Amino acid sequence: MSIILYSGTVDRLTAASILATGGAAMGMQVNIFLTFGGLLALKKGAWQDPQQQKISAEFAEYAPMIMEAVKTNRVKPWIEILREAKEIGDVNVYACGMTMDLFGLNLEDLEDLVTGVQGVTGFVNSAKDSDISLFI
Repeated sequence: MSIILYSGTVDRLTAASILATGGAAMGMQVNIFLTFGGLLALKKGAWQDPQQQKISAEFAEYAPMIMEAVKTNRVKPWIEILREAKEIGDVNVYACGMTMDLFGLNLEDLEDLVTGVQGVTGFVNSAKDSDISLFI
């Protein structure tokens, strides 16, 4: 499974983490390619910043209800779900090299979940053989 994680909103980060967990549980290799908002969400500590806890614009009117449901039902934060995916199976999280340069980031600036830095051609080369490719 190949996932391009472009968005940094909580709803999409959660969806990508759950999909990665499902793929790992089914014995699939899962490669996640972080770019733009997805990459910024993996900056150290960003997931804990209340300013980063945003819902996608198309669901913004439901944000208070969604966040309350998450709190009431004790849904794990997306980053914990992604950590579990990596523990379950072969899950790799790659930061886009170009986006890293754009934002002046180094691998040390990112959460330890990030496997490494990869260029677009490297990701596309591995994604071309994937059974499932997702853009989130």
